Amino acid sequence: MTVCNMRKKIIGLLLLFVFIITTGFGCKPSTTALQAKMTPISIEMWGTEDDSDAFTEIINSYKVLHPFITINYRKFRLDEYEDELLNAFAEDRGPDIFFIHNTWIKKYESKLVPMPAQITMVFPVVQGTIQKETVPQERTAASLTLNDLKNNFVDVVSRDVVSDNQIWALPMSVDTLALYYNRDLLNNAGLTDVPKYWNRDFQQSVKKLSRQDIKGGIVQSGVALGGSQNISRFSDILSVLMMQNGATMLSDDGGVLFNQVPVGASDTSYNPGAAALKFYTDFSNPIKEVYSWNGELTNSFEAFISGNLAFMFSYSYQLPVIKARAPKLNFGISPLPQIEGAVKNINFANYWVEGVSKKSKYTNECWDFIQYMTKAENVKSYLDKTKKPTALKSLISAQRQDLEIGVFADQVLTAKSWYKGYNVKAAEAALGEMIDEVVADDTKIMQAMNMAASRVQQTITQ
Repeated sequence: MTVCNMRKKIIGLLLLFVFIITTGFGCKPSTTALQAKMTPISIEMWGTEDDSDAFTEIINSYKVLHPFITINYRKFRLDEYEDELLNAFAEDRGPDIFFIHNTWIKKYESKLVPMPAQITMVFPVVQGTIQKETVPQERTAASLTLNDLKNNFVDVVSRDVVSDNQIWALPMSVDTLALYYNRDLLNNAGLTDVPKYWNRDFQQSVKKLSRQDIKGGIVQSGVALGGSQNISRFSDILSVLMMQNGATMLSDDGGVLFNQVPVGASDTSYNPGAAALKFYTDFSNPIKEVYSWNGELTNSFEAFISGNLAFMFSYSYQLPVIKARAPKLNFGISPLPQIEGAVKNINFANYWVEGVSKKSKYTNECWDFIQYMTKAENVKSYLDKTKKPTALKSLISAQRQDLEIGVFADQVLTAKSWYKGYNVKAAEAALGEMIDEVVADDTKIMQAMNMAASRVQQTITQ
């Protein structure tokens, strides 16, 4: 080969090398392109239960991994929250991540983006020994699968957040309904044990704990049961009574069934929903020996903190409120009573989940953060700060030992809920009117139940 040809070959190779370098042909995404993905962004998160300091530790640790992402949390009052959400979405100014109640998920599904199968994020990585520099590195990780969800979270979660084989939201905690009791009132009545079952012992305890004046007015109530408007979470209490007694609240295809005899029941003459409703309303019937409540009394929560109510059914979120408003009240918390001899326990779940707005510009980053903050090693700081029962199976054992929330955490594995439709307030109002009608005339129990079921069905099929 001549010297001239050799020179031409070398020049050609050099030109080809320069072309490859300058065009990026055959290379990974350029550092410039990855740097662009690290442009600072702000993610807005809205909620209604927690103060911002509940998330401080989680947000700070996430920012170490992703310093270009800022998470801003905003708290709203519960009574204004839904209006704020809907108005914001209508005006294209809503949050990126927002908390919704577990009974609202289907209602908000059209405004949510489901969890993607995998998420690609850019991480800042320090390279070099003598002269260190931070370079962007792209990593893709698989998201939580349906099996992971069922294995990691308590059962009620997968039943609530999964639709069309997709995960629409995730919780940081799951609260359960429990029995609060006034120790002093039980001691004065000579009661050494808190009833474990809805049996004769429970009814006799209520009878001993109730006091009436000479005109028949209730001055001390054994239990807040039987009514609607002045009993906190009355619909949850009645719902779990029906479930425990064998009623089916809702079919898989969305049919309201709590007023019907379950399919395949051995005794077709026994309606478990009607029996549970009758048991519930008896406590507001003046001619019954368990009479302990009426519509003229103050709200059940106010009655409890004032020391005039022995048994109240509520959730763990009321615990700090009771301590703050009635610091000298001598009270305890016991598991929700069950039906004696039942094959399995059934409790009631009440919780909030975090979803990602379909209108967010940062859906991948939002879902990455939600998955990050619901992992056991990260959510623990939130649970310790808020004193809430866990949604993760792996943390239940440790929380069972907690003197304050152990009862609530112990019930999450057997907790259930049911979907009340697109208008939860309307559905609960229908249940409340059903209760009031039966209290007024218990001979019309099926008429009241059928009407309530029809009204609840309307909001489900909307």
